[in-house]
Amino acid sequence: MPSPTVVHDLDQAYLTIMQSRAQGTKWGLVPTMGALHDGHLSLVQAAHETCDAVAVTIFVNPTQFGPGEDLDRYPRTWEADLAALEQHQVDLVFAPTIESMYPPGCTTRVRPSDVAADLEGRFRPDHFEGVATIVLKLFQVLPAEHAFFGQKDYQQCLVVRDMVRDLNLPIHLSFRPTVREHDGLALSSRNRYLSDVDRQRALGLSRALAAAAARAHQGERDPQRLEALATQVLDDAGVDRIDYVALRDADTLAPLKELSGRAVMLIAAHVGATRLIDNRVISVVASESASQG
Repeated sequence: MPSPTVVHDLDQAYLTIMQSRAQGTKWGLVPTMGALHDGHLSLVQAAHETCDAVAVTIFVNPTQFGPGEDLDRYPRTWEADLAALEQHQVDLVFAPTIESMYPPGCTTRVRPSDVAADLEGRFRPDHFEGVATIVLKLFQVLPAEHAFFGQKDYQQCLVVRDMVRDLNLPIHLSFRPTVREHDGLALSSRNRYLSDVDRQRALGLSRALAAAAARAHQGERDPQRLEALATQVLDDAGVDRIDYVALRDADTLAPLKELSGRAVMLIAAHVGATRLIDNRVISVVASESASQG
């Protein structure tokens, strides 16, 4: 099978997409930081199902990492990534340098919408500004018609959604379900940091979400009680620190007084030296709410 075209130059990447689009090719874009796993590759597959050609970016974006975070040790697995993308018949891999994406004097940043203010935004204050900035830059360099993101980074999806809406960007977004291991652990490039013991403790995140969802479908409507249940499951699993357990409106991430309609529970917790996030959408249909009332 043919190898993907690897491009490092911004102008070359732009011209490749634009010249192809002029011939009627519909492109899908999958932005990544590399260290690819089956979650990323499911986005590639989704792009193939929608588009004629697929571009994947591999760029560890420094502006979305805060002081003391894992920028320097973030996994870089270029050869394995390229082999996986070849196997999945990716057409273009864009792997720019930091200097080309952020040349000297590049000080403009994108201020994300208010959906970024809490949760990850509270614990990683500049994170979503860095995310919004790099995603906008990638959309400019690689002007695809469609872009694909994983819902494991749920709050990030809403930040990108709002940016595309508010800045009138001509791209269609597709947010795809979280891909999990057989035991429920959400796939993440950071999972490779986990020891065998830590990996077992990390299962507390998905179990906490499942417990809260089950209790909600049994009739519990109090967000604080559902959050307390999830917190107890995390404590029982032995996670080292919990940053947040929050049940929020699925569209706005606003706090809830009572569970109704479509909500999302989001968790961030530390296991050993690794910070993990996970989430689960919890939908309560009107008839279910009525039957409990």
